[in-house]
Amino acid sequence: MPISPTALVKIEENINRLATETILAQAGRDDGLVPAYSLLAELRDQCSAEPGLLAPIQATHTRLDALLESARPFDETTLGELRWLVEWLPVALECLKSSQPLPPFGENPAAHSVAVTGPAAAAEDHGTKADVMLELHIDENRELLTEFHAEAVDHLQQIEAALLALDQQPGDQEALNSIFRSFHTIKGNAGFLGLVPMHTLAHEVESLLDLARNHKLRLSAAIITEILRSRDTLSVLTQQVAVALEKGQLPDQVVPVSHLIRAVKKLAVPDGAAPVAEVSAPVAEVVPLPGAASAPVPVASSSTVEEVTQPAAPAVVVAAKTTPANPAEPAAAAKSTSGTQTVRVNTEKLDSLMDVVGELVIVQSQLIETSRQESGVGSALHRNVSQLSRITKELQHTAMSLRMIPIKPTFQKMERLSRDLARDFSKKVLFVTSGEDTELDRTVVEEIGDPLVHMVRNALDHGLENAADRVAKGKPESGTLHLKAYHQGSNIVVELQDDGRGIDPDRILRKAQEKGLVAPNATLTREEIYALIFAPGFSTAEKVTSVSGRGVGMDVVKRNIDKLRGKIEITSEVGKGSIFKIKLPLTMAIIDGLVVRVGADRFILPSTSVQRALRPTRESISTIHGQGEVLDLRGKFVPIHRLHQRFGLSSDSKNPWEGIVVIVENAGKVSALLVDEMVSKQEVVIKNLGGFMQNLPGVAGAAILGDGSIALILDPGSLLNAA
Repeated sequence: MPISPTALVKIEENINRLATETILAQAGRDDGLVPAYSLLAELRDQCSAEPGLLAPIQATHTRLDALLESARPFDETTLGELRWLVEWLPVALECLKSSQPLPPFGENPAAHSVAVTGPAAAAEDHGTKADVMLELHIDENRELLTEFHAEAVDHLQQIEAALLALDQQPGDQEALNSIFRSFHTIKGNAGFLGLVPMHTLAHEVESLLDLARNHKLRLSAAIITEILRSRDTLSVLTQQVAVALEKGQLPDQVVPVSHLIRAVKKLAVPDGAAPVAEVSAPVAEVVPLPGAASAPVPVASSSTVEEVTQPAAPAVVVAAKTTPANPAEPAAAAKSTSGTQTVRVNTEKLDSLMDVVGELVIVQSQLIETSRQESGVGSALHRNVSQLSRITKELQHTAMSLRMIPIKPTFQKMERLSRDLARDFSKKVLFVTSGEDTELDRTVVEEIGDPLVHMVRNALDHGLENAADRVAKGKPESGTLHLKAYHQGSNIVVELQDDGRGIDPDRILRKAQEKGLVAPNATLTREEIYALIFAPGFSTAEKVTSVSGRGVGMDVVKRNIDKLRGKIEITSEVGKGSIFKIKLPLTMAIIDGLVVRVGADRFILPSTSVQRALRPTRESISTIHGQGEVLDLRGKFVPIHRLHQRFGLSSDSKNPWEGIVVIVENAGKVSALLVDEMVSKQEVVIKNLGGFMQNLPGVAGAAILGDGSIALILDPGSLLNAA
């Protein structure tokens, strides 16, 4: 039975998506591996009636499956085969449409291309001429290219934000004008610098947008998807400029744009006009030039002035809104703040400034201690040092604010991700964001992206039901994902809430017992059961999908959050939905800590891990066989860990009731640390330990206190695990 025209359209669509996944795939990394595996599975089902198409797809799918089963990343051979398949499939599909023999897989697909003549051939030739390598002439254009790169990054970010707004409100003229202006600017600057692929692609998209601006063309989901794909390719080309500026490594690969130019030309037909006949050509990949290195475009490191966003997969329609602002606010905000005076500073200089300010904070605290001992409170020296303290604190906060950037771009990526994934699951999703102007330390923003990706994927896959199930339960047809950020004390909270099926603790406990993670007769609290979600390899999915089911997601979330000295909390109600809260420090350079004394030594516990501190009574302490010393804390037995035993120190407190116990929480588990004395609560500057003590379990770093002594900063998570 031949493949129907409708099925052919869907096959072409999946081939395009597969091509996008392969553009940034790299040997030695697993980026794009799971999406490619899923898309090949769909293509295999769609082409089951055509053995000539099915065999290569099945063979490549089997190779990817082997990599996933053994938890290995792409290798050169498999990635090469996948890219060859992406080039071969469109040509084979054209041969199938015209009843010609399929080209053998493994031979050059171009030799079997269907002949094209007339206007379509001319358009194809025009697009192919743009498939050339960027010529940067970096020696004479370095300053111009630096400015171009910084502006391009801003414009590409605005384009994505405004396109997502248009997805919800196609008639939003301000968002449309903003996109047009951004493409126009990129086109003009790229043309001036002789960046042919960027200039040509931006010009075609600008022409398409001009038709929409003049009400000659209605923007559809398909058009928005193609514009997003064009924006992603421009982002890849911008990355090449960034790498050349930072590392001096000139582009050695062609990033094809011809397939996008043809797609845009095909869509750029005024309403009512006859569409231009055009034959679909192979979707190209990044092509290394003969003799050039075969490595994909490298990603600029974090020391660049601006970060370049990673291109995402082709998009799908999903409603999105920002509360309480207008969905088109990113475009309007960009326009209203265009006159703001800014200076671009290399992040290495900011890091150096933070180090110097940290040293100043240490010296200032030492001066305060000295003035108290030498001159006493109220002396002229003490007053002057107090004034220095106020100025130093203000300088410290100003220096910290220089490293702070809004979380808005990260939220925007999550909105794009939900748009893409909604299509995979055939679900309707209303994506809501709030607090996107909340600022975090640059390092925190960079590290929080990966955990949020896994959380959004899980929420869409496991959390939200499909439309039919939601209606049957009396819920709105569209599920809601609410991503928000806000301040809470000295922390930033990033919260993801869904109104889906919720988390069933009994099901999680059963799965954990089946996998041997929990003893069969164990009784756990709800918080301890939720903490099992973060165990490596744990998954409740009944089958492996393109985004989840292999148990390699939430443990990554936990690991990244721990690295940021943060914590994650889960609340959920079956049938109502779930809330994941990530609590993070405002900065990675300075922490709010609790200073405790054990014998003659002092330690610092991060305030985010401490629940309370108390002096226990003799009656509240007991010994349980198999557990050791425990504290009866309001009817719950909490294990006691003696810090002096962990570090081999002498202690003033021989018995727990003679000292202080500090109640700490980690991954849903509560424990008590026995110390001799609570000294103070203060902000301390984190210092990295040398190589000798770098991986010491339970220690996160060190700090210099006001009297010049050094205190170790403890990491309760690894400390308790080691114990």
